[in-house]
Amino acid sequence: MLFFLSDFGHADAYVGIVEAVMAGIAPAARVVHLAHDVPPQDLRAGSLALWSAIPYLPDGAIVLAVVDPGVGSARSAIAARGERLTYVGPDNGLFGAAWLRDPPRVVHEITTRLGSGATTFDGRDVFGPAAARLALGAAIETLGPTFARPPAPAIVTPTSGDVGEIWSFDRYGNAITSLEGGAQAIVVAGQRLAIASHYASVEVGAPVAYVGSSGLIEVAVRDGSAHASFGLNAGDRVARLS
Repeated sequence: MLFFLSDFGHADAYVGIVEAVMAGIAPAARVVHLAHDVPPQDLRAGSLALWSAIPYLPDGAIVLAVVDPGVGSARSAIAARGERLTYVGPDNGLFGAAWLRDPPRVVHEITTRLGSGATTFDGRDVFGPAAARLALGAAIETLGPTFARPPAPAIVTPTSGDVGEIWSFDRYGNAITSLEGGAQAIVVAGQRLAIASHYASVEVGAPVAYVGSSGLIEVAVRDGSAHASFGLNAGDRVARLS
């Protein structure tokens, strides 16, 4: 199975083109579309989506992830074999958090590409074909040489410590922090919020903090948007209160 995540969205043909290229190489491969509405060029949101999904992906699956604001630049294209999964995408930190859960054992630079001559669509020309070849059973070594340096580190690291940050936001405007559960309360945007069990524990329009489905503390506004109501931004400080 091949799990495909990107910031390509659905308004353009990009997702379909990448899948068509992969189907031409590995027609029997099953492609599962993990997410394609990652905000454009938002590596933080993409890394959170991958980190959240990793525990639920079946052993042996291939993860194709393309959120690549540096496409065409000197950033490298990589394929990595983790303890359970194989990863294909840009070396820009997108996989760093996921690898905290599934550490890479070998990493190779992808040096093969389709001969389109383009430098702006590596999802089609580099990453999709590489993932499809792996799905066919090709050895990771056939994609290129061993990567000569450590891959880019995690953009955000989940923490059980006292201080974290807003990692990203979901489509509801809920702020997902890097703080793992276990707090009695948090302080965000100068406001203390006790940890509740669910959204409906507060009145409509009121803020609420809780441990979300990923195991991280989130901040929401019931029937509203914490992003808009609090004026929060990715990277803002969040403190844990025991």
